[in-house]
Amino acid sequence: MNVLEAIAARRSVREYTDRPVSRETIEQLLSAAVQAPSARNAQNWAFGVIQGRDRVREMGERARVACLAELDRQGVTGDFRDRLADPNVQPFHGAAALIVIYATTQDQFATINCSLAAQNLMLAATELGLGTCWIGIAAPLFNDPDTKRELGVAEDYLAVAPLILGYPAGDTPRRPKNPPQILFWQQ
Repeated sequence: MNVLEAIAARRSVREYTDRPVSRETIEQLLSAAVQAPSARNAQNWAFGVIQGRDRVREMGERARVACLAELDRQGVTGDFRDRLADPNVQPFHGAAALIVIYATTQDQFATINCSLAAQNLMLAATELGLGTCWIGIAAPLFNDPDTKRELGVAEDYLAVAPLILGYPAGDTPRRPKNPPQILFWQQ
């Protein structure tokens, strides 16, 4: 699979098999992630890894509760909040592993750098037959000071990209993409 094929094949997968993802495979994905470009070559990213469906599910439940508390603190109401309030919702969708990409500095480009690393990781996972999904609602949990202490993450690090991964349980249909909106093209 070439990079253009991986870009076209990548999906946000929300249903996984029970098959575990090996440490070696995760290390391969992390190696791909750190090949990403970064502003001023800062490489200001760090990674947290959680393996095993039970542990990932437990963290997903904690993420659901943390996000719900944040929504309530902000006074957010509506369908999304109501779905998240359902204790049967599994935000990590039965994934076998979770990788959290943290920005290690408060640099203005740190979150962009981490996002580039996340994209590299997701494309590499696609090439290896894995599915991924960026679970933004998990950020409040992984940015919580108590959770950071529990996981040994520096207090000033910022969780940017919580990514679940595993072997897809089936095909994820392609969603239509809009054509590029070209605002200018000067020659």
